Amino acid sequence: MDDATQALADGPLSHPRLVDPCAFVIFGAGGDLTKRLLLPALYNLAAQNLLPEGFAVVGMARRAMSDEQFRSDMHAALRAFATQPIEPGLTERFLARLSFVSGDLDDPDAYGRLRDRLADLARVPGTGENAIFYLATPPDVFAIAARQLGAAGLARESSGAWRRLVVEKPFGTDLPSARALNAELLTSFSEQQIFRIDHYLGKETVQNIMVLRFGNGLFEPLWNREQIDHVQITVAEALSVGTRGKFYDHVGALRDMVPNHLFQLLALTAMEPPIRFDADAVRGEKLKVIKAIPQLKLADCVADVVRGQYEAARIDGQEMPAYRESPGVGPDSRTETYVAMRLLIDNWRWAGVPFYLRTGKSLAARKTEIAIKFKQAPFAMFRDSPVDRLAQNFLVLRIQPDEGVALQFNAKIPGPTIRIDGVRMDFKYRDHFDAAPSTGYETLLYDCMLGDPTLFQSADDIEAGWKVVQPILDAWEQDRERCPPAPYRSGSHGPREADEMLARDGREWRPIVPGKRDG
Repeated sequence: MDDATQALADGPLSHPRLVDPCAFVIFGAGGDLTKRLLLPALYNLAAQNLLPEGFAVVGMARRAMSDEQFRSDMHAALRAFATQPIEPGLTERFLARLSFVSGDLDDPDAYGRLRDRLADLARVPGTGENAIFYLATPPDVFAIAARQLGAAGLARESSGAWRRLVVEKPFGTDLPSARALNAELLTSFSEQQIFRIDHYLGKETVQNIMVLRFGNGLFEPLWNREQIDHVQITVAEALSVGTRGKFYDHVGALRDMVPNHLFQLLALTAMEPPIRFDADAVRGEKLKVIKAIPQLKLADCVADVVRGQYEAARIDGQEMPAYRESPGVGPDSRTETYVAMRLLIDNWRWAGVPFYLRTGKSLAARKTEIAIKFKQAPFAMFRDSPVDRLAQNFLVLRIQPDEGVALQFNAKIPGPTIRIDGVRMDFKYRDHFDAAPSTGYETLLYDCMLGDPTLFQSADDIEAGWKVVQPILDAWEQDRERCPPAPYRSGSHGPREADEMLARDGREWRPIVPGKRDG
């Protein structure tokens, strides 16, 4: 190993940084997010020795519960949802750090009890009065909890101690509500204290996009309008809305997924190289991408955006009900369970390159990927051979469920004649790296404890995303006759209208069926 390589291996990014002692307060501690993701993620951090000695978890919810009851509930959650076998000794030490404070989120007395608990924890186990407040709650109480924390003095940073607020999505339901929520949070916390979390940014492949692009001389020279034909970003879910119809019917696929998950994937794919790997530089380049998306006009919202809603179907012998038959959903609901769109990025690198985004529920498979389609090579030299087509050249970044990177290119089939077929080079994280399974939250929680906001969204990010989405929402409301949700069968690839949108450009969606060959 040469000196330069050794220096990089021993550099500041190659070893985990020490986390300050702190208390991790979870509002809505009895919910699924806590049990399925947050507690298992914190346990995984403990297993990796990434939690400080002075660390404590405080659950807060309306239900009256003792510390022992809370520990028992969280122990059951770990047994059910841990991503790896739990070790008895570590589990016992981890659960001993948990305690509980009961109270309504709009009750000032509850915050007084929380303040007293944090004061006790500052002494034993010694959290140093540092605290993270994680809002694992419905979005309609985000502002209430932040306001009460401010009124109780719990947002105030003094004597070197820090306080941070973590906010889950959805962050607003449109541009005005997102701006109002940002303004409300900023009355109690500074922008530097607010961490708007998007769990997609905790996934290894998402973080690897920057390494793939900017750490390899192979890819970056090709990453532009001269070489790339188009980009497809897919977030497909096989599950229906199930019993969450009452909540989902007020949100829909566009609000739920596009201004956060899909736009973050788009921004990481299309951003310019940041001048350094730090929060301001990375987030600044991502923001430029979203701001470079031209605002859609009414005609664009009709031609370049497809909304869909799944219908009943029989899948593997089981009847799957239509969305409108779900509990809590009206029989005439227009809420979309699928959305696809064609966007452009109005800058030098991407001028004229379409980005196709789609997301939906009750589709053929669970699949999240970014597919970069390179321009076709000239066919001329194979004109007098048996070759009648060339396979498409795709670089595919698989985010879930099978994280990795695949490259499809053309190769000659062995034999005396010229025959060509598409072949794949496939990199899978689980095969190459001996890494323990994770929830996807570990990196984000760890970064929040470090105070590193690189993988979190800023207020400007949030509002820029909603500025792109708002004209679509307005068009759907103003022109209801031309913008009804298109039907699609449960278990299918989505509505026919989404296929037609790409066909107008002479392109087609990649299949979303697991195991089907790409190209």
